[in-house]
Amino acid sequence: MTTVHHHPAGVGHPYAHSLDQLMPPTPVVGEPLRFGVTASRGCRAVDLEVEFTDGETVRTPMGRVDGADSDAASLAGGEGHLAAAQEAAMAADNGWVTGWDRVAARDGRYRFVPSDGEPTPWFDLSPATWTADDLGDLRVPGVAPTRVEWLVSRAGVHRARFGLPLGPREHVVGFGERFDAVDQRGRQLDAVVFEQYKAQSRHGRTYLPMPFAHVIDEDGGAWGFHVRTTRRTWFDVGVTLPDVLLVEVDLGWVRPGQRPTVDVGLWRGTPVSVLTAFLDEVGRAQELPPWVLRLWASGNEWNTQALVMAQMDRHRAEDIPVGAVVIEAWSDEEGFCVFRDATYQPGDGSPRSAADFTYPPDGAWPDPAGMVQELHRRGIKVLLWQIPLQKDEGVGPEAAAQAQALVDSGHVVREADGAPYRNRGWWFPRALMPDLSTPQGRAWWTEQRRWLVRDLDIDGFKTDGGEHAWGRELQHGDGRRGDEGNNAFPVHYAKAFGDLLRSEGKAPVTFSRAGFAGSQPHGVYWAGDEDSTWEAFQASMRAGITASACGIVYWGWDLAGFSGPVPEAELYARALGAATFCPIMQYHSEFNHHQPPLRDRTPWNVADQRDAPELVGLALRFAHLREALVPYLEGQARAAVETDRPLMRGLFFDFAGDPTIWAHPGQFLLGDHLLVHPITQSAQEWATYLPAGRWVDVWSGTEHPGGAVVTRRYAWGEVPVFARAEAWGELAEVFDVGR
Repeated sequence: MTTVHHHPAGVGHPYAHSLDQLMPPTPVVGEPLRFGVTASRGCRAVDLEVEFTDGETVRTPMGRVDGADSDAASLAGGEGHLAAAQEAAMAADNGWVTGWDRVAARDGRYRFVPSDGEPTPWFDLSPATWTADDLGDLRVPGVAPTRVEWLVSRAGVHRARFGLPLGPREHVVGFGERFDAVDQRGRQLDAVVFEQYKAQSRHGRTYLPMPFAHVIDEDGGAWGFHVRTTRRTWFDVGVTLPDVLLVEVDLGWVRPGQRPTVDVGLWRGTPVSVLTAFLDEVGRAQELPPWVLRLWASGNEWNTQALVMAQMDRHRAEDIPVGAVVIEAWSDEEGFCVFRDATYQPGDGSPRSAADFTYPPDGAWPDPAGMVQELHRRGIKVLLWQIPLQKDEGVGPEAAAQAQALVDSGHVVREADGAPYRNRGWWFPRALMPDLSTPQGRAWWTEQRRWLVRDLDIDGFKTDGGEHAWGRELQHGDGRRGDEGNNAFPVHYAKAFGDLLRSEGKAPVTFSRAGFAGSQPHGVYWAGDEDSTWEAFQASMRAGITASACGIVYWGWDLAGFSGPVPEAELYARALGAATFCPIMQYHSEFNHHQPPLRDRTPWNVADQRDAPELVGLALRFAHLREALVPYLEGQARAAVETDRPLMRGLFFDFAGDPTIWAHPGQFLLGDHLLVHPITQSAQEWATYLPAGRWVDVWSGTEHPGGAVVTRRYAWGEVPVFARAEAWGELAEVFDVGR
């Protein structure tokens, strides 16, 4: 007998529909609507039955579809170990669909009737309509919003939308970390935390969105706004109406008779004063120790102690100083608490200590404590990889006990019916998700990992992931549903590990890719997964400038990309130079099943595979230059925390009244005194715009007046960097190292 499944909201994926859902979940009068189900194998036919409140009943045969009709293909990021997993997660071959071209303003209910099985339960059908009626309160101080409308149905008010005026010479920067452009004018985007595996710039999606932006006039004036919500928001920046920034806000479930409120902070002044007002609301960065400003090294295939130490030995032999090593593939990847190959008696899910474990001499990690001690002796800090998920299917007794203890503790994200939520994403599918929205939940989760800091002296955590909470109906422990709590999850996640490190006397060094408004106080961020292409290089630089404009101080990216074949020599050389002048300098490489040729982004591996031995010398030169820059970066990072002037900042912060800067969006200031213009395409000659003032080319010592473009050839060992002339006396000695 056929069984049919329908979930009106689907899996909760923000950009793709699953075959079993209503699309969109809130139908809108006059717009298309798609009905979908999945059916058991052997199903011969399914009908959609709709019963309207006026008494009419309509029955429509549905058509068979397979995975080729889903959105899976557009989601996968190309070649890489996660691409196939993404596609498989959304694909199916047992779907049935039908739909309407235009939804009528008729309420009713619907169900699905298979040819040889029981009908599904009835589902509510309440089409919504946009109306200008006074249904809610919109608070935007200092401006009169235009085109105020509310999306309302029989079930309540669902969304609000309104317009903010845009002047003809205004540019819009922000919305969190953005890969596609620095100036978002002329674009449509949204703010929802999402794991877009590579190619973020093509899709306009980001791990680190924020409903905040600067609006900067070419005459020097600025204003900014923050939509005070953790729910999803959408922005149309002068696309539909050239002189209007349209804002749309999800309101959750506002029942009939209740008045929703949309609260928007709006400030006028300079970009710095606008950012200060925003950070007063969401929090600002904490100054981190200077070691985070040194070179970070990692590779996902460094999955044994011998491999980690061999790479660190090679760095030492090549005289390339390393400040931190990030060890990703250390755990059993079931609970992310136990080193792979450790021997121990399975426990009951209680927190562990180092005394519980022994390590076979021929295992992957024969002496983790000794390894950390040796790395510390060499001046190298150690971070371990984490994922905010707990596997409980097909795992060993230790992870099974951890999972049961997690469920018993009550600190799990839950479905609407109270059952534990299981990850709907493609990475660690069906794993449990800890509820980190409360202090108790954060403490429970990190207590399982305390022994790593207390007993092994680990210095920080790569807090990877954080984008896995899918579904507006989820329940978080702080009382919020998924539509309100999911975007906040990565904020709580980084905070949890930062608090753990503080409690053990360590600096709160977390290394995250996901976040939202409120992530600013929590550690270090990197731009996530990308290919080794010039396009991705350009996108990463835009991501750094925009994230910094929203108050992220410590930011970096996987220099020259982390996925696919090793980068070509010129790209790697240019990326090494650019990373030297970013807040965080680090390289990383993706897991590739240890298939030759290896894909490590170490200078020697890229040099060997690209027949470019000079890359090792370039890496040596840039790494030592970076070491010499650390005192400058330390002081400038401190100033960024104290003054809200970003460490990596677009020129609009200092030269908002210069209209020419908008033609050069890839340039930024690193602190107060260095202007940087990474070479992000294959080229020997590069043009850099120098704004007002006097500037010194740090490689030649030549002084140039501002208000002009300087074009010259740059060898691979040079980056277009200009110092303010008044600071050159102090900085010249630093750049002697790089010559």
